[in-house]
Amino acid sequence: MALSGMRGLSVFISDIRNCHNKEQERLRVDKELGNIRTRFKNEKGLSPYEKKKYVWKMLYIYMLGYDVDFGHTETVSLISAPKYPEKQVGYIVTSCLLNENNDFLRMVINTVRNDIIGRNETFQCLALTMVGNTGGKEFSESLAPDVQKLLISSSCRPVVRKKAALCLLRLYRKNPDVVNIDGWADRMAQLLDERDLGVLTSVMSLFVSLVSNNAEAYWNCLPKCVRILERLARNQDIPQEYTYYGIPSPWLQVKTMRALQYFPTIEDPNARRALFEVLQRILMGTDVVKNVNKNNASHAVLFEALALVMHLDAEKEMMSQCVALLGKFIAVREPNIRYLGLENMTRMLLVTDVQDIIKRHQAQIITSLKDPDISIRRRALDLLYGMCDVTNAKEIVEELLQYLNTAEFAMREELSLKAAILAEKFAPDLSWYVDVILQLIDKAGDFVSDDIWYRVVQFVTNNEDLQPYAAAKAREYLDKPAIHETMVKVSAYLLGEYGHLLARRPGCSPKELFAIINDKLPTVSYESYIDVEIQQRAVEYFELSRKGSALADVLAEMPKFPERESALLKKAEDAEVDTAEQSAIKLRSQQQTSSALVVADHPSANGSAPAANHLTLVKMPRQTVSDVQESSATYEEAPNPPVEAPKENGPVEVESNATNITEINNEIKVEPPSTSRSTSPADLLADLLGPLAIEAPPAVEQHPAQGLDANQSPVGDLALATLEDQSNSVQVPIVNVEEKFHILCTKDSGVLYEDPHIQIGLKAEWRAHHGRLVLFLGNKNTSPLMSVRALILPPSHLKMELSSVPDTIPPRAQVQVPLEVANLRASRDVAVLDFSYTFGTALVDAKLRLPVVLNKFLQPITLTPDEFFPQWKALSVHSLKVQEVVKGVKPMPLPEMANLFMSLHLAVAPGLDNNPNNMVACTTFFSEATLAMLCLIRVETDPQDRTQLRLTVASGDQYLTFELKEFIKEHLIDIPRAQAAPPPAVVQPQLPAAAPATYNDPGAMLAGLL
Repeated sequence: MALSGMRGLSVFISDIRNCHNKEQERLRVDKELGNIRTRFKNEKGLSPYEKKKYVWKMLYIYMLGYDVDFGHTETVSLISAPKYPEKQVGYIVTSCLLNENNDFLRMVINTVRNDIIGRNETFQCLALTMVGNTGGKEFSESLAPDVQKLLISSSCRPVVRKKAALCLLRLYRKNPDVVNIDGWADRMAQLLDERDLGVLTSVMSLFVSLVSNNAEAYWNCLPKCVRILERLARNQDIPQEYTYYGIPSPWLQVKTMRALQYFPTIEDPNARRALFEVLQRILMGTDVVKNVNKNNASHAVLFEALALVMHLDAEKEMMSQCVALLGKFIAVREPNIRYLGLENMTRMLLVTDVQDIIKRHQAQIITSLKDPDISIRRRALDLLYGMCDVTNAKEIVEELLQYLNTAEFAMREELSLKAAILAEKFAPDLSWYVDVILQLIDKAGDFVSDDIWYRVVQFVTNNEDLQPYAAAKAREYLDKPAIHETMVKVSAYLLGEYGHLLARRPGCSPKELFAIINDKLPTVSYESYIDVEIQQRAVEYFELSRKGSALADVLAEMPKFPERESALLKKAEDAEVDTAEQSAIKLRSQQQTSSALVVADHPSANGSAPAANHLTLVKMPRQTVSDVQESSATYEEAPNPPVEAPKENGPVEVESNATNITEINNEIKVEPPSTSRSTSPADLLADLLGPLAIEAPPAVEQHPAQGLDANQSPVGDLALATLEDQSNSVQVPIVNVEEKFHILCTKDSGVLYEDPHIQIGLKAEWRAHHGRLVLFLGNKNTSPLMSVRALILPPSHLKMELSSVPDTIPPRAQVQVPLEVANLRASRDVAVLDFSYTFGTALVDAKLRLPVVLNKFLQPITLTPDEFFPQWKALSVHSLKVQEVVKGVKPMPLPEMANLFMSLHLAVAPGLDNNPNNMVACTTFFSEATLAMLCLIRVETDPQDRTQLRLTVASGDQYLTFELKEFIKEHLIDIPRAQAAPPPAVVQPQLPAAAPATYNDPGAMLAGLL
């Protein structure tokens, strides 16, 4: 951009650079924008030089991050200027300020077309560049024929044809119909004969996009691609300007090999032989050197060549050579090369007869588990999992257990699951399997799903020889002073069933076993159980106690589980294929999908209940609620949903996300119903996943909310907002929705909503100003839920992105829907989930507040007096430090108030205030606007009157100070809530004509919120 001679622009840039803070910069920018706006109002008095100068200033202001919402007409008008300086400014600034949907672009379509079909090559390049960056569907319909003529024209210079190819690529992506396949197959074959490497590279980018959509139409281009690779590999006729660190045009090599991966196979023996010679030359000529740039280029070519070798199913000798080369790469110091080596070695597991060669590098792969880079550790874990078999299972599982002690929390869940699957699949003997699982529970109990210990229970129950050993091991773990609650559960079950086998051992008498189990049981949490479940169990056990002589039969030893196909082993078999990518061709041919998973229970072929749970997982297309992009933070799989049901005289089985995922390489595996029952030693475990742990809906005559007062609504008047005019639908929640909302405001998992047909659970994870929530939608019925809709209505201070929900939830199935959240600034407004579905002829519609509240973005911090008081004194501005006398406070002692503050993520700092009736707290607030902002709170109480106190809040942002003060005040004041009438007990039929208004009318949505 030539800015010479524009003194005003240079002075403005200097002024901006000399500003000492953001406020000065903003004032200077506002002044300049006001000046530009004034001058544009009198456009007739502007010279071309002045208009060009002001447009440059607008672009600079836009690059600084400020909104420029005027001057677009003046910018676009410069494109029509007859001289190059003005036309250049018009094209460049238009490309930067306007997107493809801007109406101003329609004004210049004819001007752009005239420049493209004109004879001025400079104007052609400017127009093609602008269309290639911002062209949309309207541009593609108007300009595609002219761009195609430029591309195939022999009279145009290469610089124009390069830009024409890339411009056509943009138009094709926006509207694939602009390229006629029948006519373009021969044209593309001619273009691939181009000798100019610049034009050929641009044409190859277009070819990759074309062949990815329809490879069958371009078979005649395949030999041309092989000849291009031959030319590059032999360095024939390659200009010096296209040689990068001694490598002939690495970008063209990568694109050509990528295009070849879209063809199923190469049938021509001459072409196949020539291609393998090129690939052999690449494999032999690549090594790690000190020059980083050369390394990057050579390895880009190499790894694309490896993908092509695997795609073509080359001979074993070449495959062995590839594995040996990758073995060298995973041992180098450069982390990027190690990562690529591990990833490609994992993909090599797809190829037969190379697993034994990969095992030679097992020690180096295990060393990679201790790498400082978590991405390398993940790839090493995937590779170890994929290469494990009966010969090395014991060594690999022991290494995974040892690594579990030091692994970060982000990997422990995946690590535990894979170790459990490997131990089950390749166990040399039964006792070793029990040892591994008990060690797993002992070392990482929080990350071991219930399905794993259920499996141990069924394993031991079905093997009488194993029962004394398992009971003895469980007794040993109970001797530890502190054990996880999962260990208490499995030990209690094993000793309860088989403790009598240890009766003659010291310390194993029934009385002693009862005493030690009774001593450990208080550590077990019952938070995941709903009250109705506990009441039902209590009634059942009370009735059992009154059976008299029949009680002996009831308390008989647990019978063997029926032999069924192991779900974990089935998953392990599916996981034997690549966990990174199956091949580049499959990866590139997939459509964009979300991570919403449908887990469905399929009936057997004969209509009877299946022996095992056969599940289908379906990927759903992504639905964007706002323009926020997916956070770069990596999150793990969501944990078990809070949907449970009892099993008769046995452990409660909970449907778990951890053992239901059978998706490998983004492909969806469908498990058909099994008709056989294997009794091989490898499948001695009965299937964990019996019928889905969801009960049928209760009868409508029963009151839906047990435990609530007769006059109290189980529906929270604030937590559940409904449309005022909904004659066609009704909500029948069977839980107190408002209470559930308030519980989730201080906890990260639990039930958000439940009615007779569906249960909505929630699990959340928070990091700084980002959050990830997973909604669990569980169909409790034996009939599908139809017309399922979920829409997020976010407040202005939150960016939210929701994965779409399937239109139908199958019977007794579960859907997991991730929701990404980014906090922009402080606010107490709450997002609303507009959720609806149809059951039979009834429409159920609910507006649920989501617990994405201010305290989720707070992180407690402890300050010493030397750190606290300077910060407190520095925040002396009235708007930054706000004080208020709060009346009507819920009376509570100071320790209880401290507990309340801790639940809100406010760290109470004892000793900072000399008055024992006062309390000081500190926290850090995270948002996109404030980043990490320190917040200080002081509470002064009156021991004579606990219903009032003085609250002082200070922070570096006046809006944050006010919002945090009001947020704390809301939790301190005891606000009486009005009790609503009980909800209707009968679901009314749906009125189809009125249904669309429920979803599509923004006014109705707003009315529901207000």
